[in-house]
Order: sequence, then C-alpha cells, then structure tokens
Amino acid sequence: MTGPDQAAARAATDDDAAELIAQLKELAGADPADVRQVVAEVLAALDRAAGGALRDHLPETIRMDAGLDAAARTRL
Repeated sequence: MTGPDQAAARAATDDDAAELIAQLKELAGADPADVRQVVAEVLAALDRAAGGALRDHLPETIRMDAGLDAAARTRL
C-alpha cells in the first residue's frame, strides 16, 4: 500500500482509535463493573488480533480479569 491508499488506511485507523477513546471516556463515570467488562472485552479482542501475543505482556491479574489466563488459553 502506498500513497493515497496508505493515507486513507491511516485516517481510518485514527478515526477508529478516536471513537474508541471517546467511548472509554464516556464510560469513565459509569458503573465500575461495566467499565471493567468493556476493558476485558477490548483486551480479549486485541489479544485475538495479535494472535495471542498480547497476553504474554499483561500482568496476571489483568489476564485473569480478561479471561486470558493459562486456563482460558487451553480452552481455545
């Protein structure tokens, strides 16, 4: 991908990131359990997109909260 295609892809990614940031900011005042669930879902999606590599970089407590602990890995 070069030139205009690359710029368009970068703009789409920036738009997606901005939307996610806005949604997370909106949740900041919400119920902590809801926020925790959203963060767990985002981490799980990022881990899937990274082919399971993200979980190796997260603290154990976060992996467990997001369902990315060793037991969850064996279920996949």
